[in-house]
Amino acid sequence: MNDTPDELEQIHHRAYAAVDDGALEDAARDFGTLLQHHPDNRYYHYMQGLVHKYLLDWPTSLRHNLQAIALNEEHGQAEHWNAAIAATALGRWDTVRELWTACGIALPGTEGPIDGDFGVAVVLLNPWQGGETVFVRRVDPVRARVLNVPLPESGHRFGDIVLHDGASTGSRFDGEREVHVFNQLGRLVPSAFQTFVVFVRADGQDDLDALLRATVPGIGHAEDWTRSIRHYCLRCSYGAPHQHAAQEDAAWQAERNLGVAAQSRRSVEKLLRDWADGHAGRHVDAIETRECAPPAPVAGSAWWQSPEDEGEEDDADEEE
Repeated sequence: MNDTPDELEQIHHRAYAAVDDGALEDAARDFGTLLQHHPDNRYYHYMQGLVHKYLLDWPTSLRHNLQAIALNEEHGQAEHWNAAIAATALGRWDTVRELWTACGIALPGTEGPIDGDFGVAVVLLNPWQGGETVFVRRVDPVRARVLNVPLPESGHRFGDIVLHDGASTGSRFDGEREVHVFNQLGRLVPSAFQTFVVFVRADGQDDLDALLRATVPGIGHAEDWTRSIRHYCLRCSYGAPHQHAAQEDAAWQAERNLGVAAQSRRSVEKLLRDWADGHAGRHVDAIETRECAPPAPVAGSAWWQSPEDEGEEDDADEEE
């Protein structure tokens, strides 16, 4: 440790700049150097914990955030939240509960995973890839159950339990009110439902509504992606033959793309067969499925920043 004060000052500025630029490995190295010289600097511990949160390195993030808490004579909300996120990712529920209680957050139960109702929010899946936004039901301050049927390419499913960040990056209208948007940090519990992509033709909204309301054992949720997903031509992507009709100005678009969360293809086939039988205006064109892994984080982008922070528009696919 032969760095001079001037060199340490340069490393200090370089470390913070690296975080802003999304160069997390560089930031982790520089904060590590600074902590070698200043092991009791709670700000450096906090920043190292923050950097490793965005690296999804939960043991290291938790260790540095807990150290930042121990070195702070006052309650530090940010390090408590980041420590709780890391402890949640690791399933350390006693630590999680202690941290949320210290933040003044009331929790159901006294031990184990938290299973409450913390309201509806929106989560941006795979934010490092500019993924799609989905509505979720929060079961604790940083875990949520996916309510939409995400695109298979997202690597996520209806009913997944995901970990999300604590800081909101914006808001969306849920039909009644504005709700927070959070960046997803990982999938904690995969859903038992598989995603099936269904292409149908329906003569009118009543015909489509009959399909969306139908219930069959093994079906979790059916969603009209033609209405809810923007910036995506699913039929071209999946190779289902069709012609692009000039329907932009039409009152109704007969060709519909649906996402169906189901436990088996047989359940989807029964759902569609029951819907189409005896109705001349209802047609099933194709049932497709794909299994995709969530895309890995990409180095070199500050994906955790909100669009307002970056001065850019959000181009993610959205589900309403």
